[in-house]
Amino acid sequence: MSRLEAKKPPLFFSEPLTKDTVRQSLSLLNRIFKSCYGPAGRLKQLHNGVGGCVCTTSQSSAILRHLSVSDPVLRVLTASVQNHVSRFSDCGLFTAILCCSLIESFGSLNVASCIVIKITRHLLSLCMDYLKSEACGCRVSVDFCSIETLACLVRSVLTSKPACMLNKTEVDHLTTLVLKAFLFTVPCHVEANAVLGKCVIVPVKGRRVMDSTVLPGLLIETPEIQLGKPLAVKRTDSNMIKIALFCVSMSGDGFNTEEGTIAVHCGISLEMSELNQLLNVGKQLVNDEVGLVVCQKVIHPSLKQYLKENHVMAVDRAGLSLMEPLSRMTGSKPIATIHLLSAGCYGSLKDVSIQSFGSKHFVHLIPEDTVICSLMLCNRSETAWDELKVGVLYGFQHVCETAEHVLQLTVKEPLALLGGGCTETHLASYIRHKSSNLSARTFKDLGCSKTQYRLVADGFCRSLESVALSLNRDGVEILTDTFYGHCWFVPSGFPCVSNWSDVASKCGCGIHGNTENLSLRIVQGQSCSPVIQGCPKEPSVKLTDFLTLDCFTAKYSGLQVALETANLILDLSYVIEDQN
Repeated sequence: MSRLEAKKPPLFFSEPLTKDTVRQSLSLLNRIFKSCYGPAGRLKQLHNGVGGCVCTTSQSSAILRHLSVSDPVLRVLTASVQNHVSRFSDCGLFTAILCCSLIESFGSLNVASCIVIKITRHLLSLCMDYLKSEACGCRVSVDFCSIETLACLVRSVLTSKPACMLNKTEVDHLTTLVLKAFLFTVPCHVEANAVLGKCVIVPVKGRRVMDSTVLPGLLIETPEIQLGKPLAVKRTDSNMIKIALFCVSMSGDGFNTEEGTIAVHCGISLEMSELNQLLNVGKQLVNDEVGLVVCQKVIHPSLKQYLKENHVMAVDRAGLSLMEPLSRMTGSKPIATIHLLSAGCYGSLKDVSIQSFGSKHFVHLIPEDTVICSLMLCNRSETAWDELKVGVLYGFQHVCETAEHVLQLTVKEPLALLGGGCTETHLASYIRHKSSNLSARTFKDLGCSKTQYRLVADGFCRSLESVALSLNRDGVEILTDTFYGHCWFVPSGFPCVSNWSDVASKCGCGIHGNTENLSLRIVQGQSCSPVIQGCPKEPSVKLTDFLTLDCFTAKYSGLQVALETANLILDLSYVIEDQN
């Protein structure tokens, strides 16, 4: 009989944020996030200790997925950021850096956590109200009648991922393609419950980025297709192609002995019985004037040959991911049986053609009304490819999907926030200005003193500024002006008495130039002069200039998530760890 080990009692840790190991881990995590932030962010190589693939990235989603975090306090933080990224696709690093900075800043204050939480909630409400107000000086309206602001949003997402290794020409080309793909997904006929279409990204490795293109409809890879031969596809009297979409296997292996016992009469072949049933389905498809059969799984070769002889094109191995867009594009209902077909399950297409990209061959399904499109995304570099990806893997495709998601979010809320650190420094200036003009009644309602409020507010502002400071790379000084509260970048090495306007050409977002002779100071996290005036409603720089813009919805939510997560962690009194 094996020896039984007695259960160990759980471990109790009080005030986890006072532990040196937690603080050191938090500081390290913050430095990792900060070093990845922005267009000049440093790449990280992540791999486990026993081998496996190496992930090269600067994206928060990839870092958090591959980074092993064992401390329960930090796992709360990483889980919050991951949840934010899964919902909005953007502003993950902003949320992570701000949250880490808030915890470090508030943890060093000699103020009770319950008071800190009350004050920070009040500060958050000031920020939320300001960002939603018409007087907000760090946001711009997005006019969908003009393409310039949308292009700025897409370009800002593409340039924020250095591992994509894109030059300006490639960024401009991809920006155009993402916008074109997005516009394909917008319905032409607006109804009460209008729904955006879908862009399916098709990866093609080994080709130039400039070879990427957008096609209306869907592409299904068919390696066995014979090029050069004309497509003989049956059409209906209205010159449309009727399509049947199967989500069940048509390979003839519908019987499965693992699911139970099958009683078979003597002389009966299960294989032949199944094949006969498939051929009967083929005859019905031919009689119903179907011109194209698409199967999620495998089609039996004999059925394929029969359909071909009757001018019905058969495409198999389409995959699960294409079923929903195929059904939506064609109006067909996925057929889950080979024993009963209904005339109402068929859909229609305008045309079918063959497309070749490199060594890959595709069947191109062209719909009558396009709300579904395909983005052929090309890149030579394997690392850059994995960085540009949007859905399945992290990389080249991911950043394009993020850009598309940002556009979708902007449709719901047609606003954008100024990027390049300007929103963060502007909000910091605004909060310092507001906190210096609060009434005594406010401090009484919050149950804090004026000094406590000022300490917490200054820590909050320094945390916002630390996000802008994370953009500091390669000997660049970060400044802010005392008029608009925007962020400015100048080469380091100039004496502090220099006229900064001589070396600062544009602010971080690009909306203001140095022609206004603004008073600039170095951002070092210390208390600064309040902002004198918000940005004018009409920006001094036209939106046709390349502005750096952030998704309003994603950053607005990221600000909330960062502060609420920081409050949750600050409020932790005990960590109970099971040792069994």
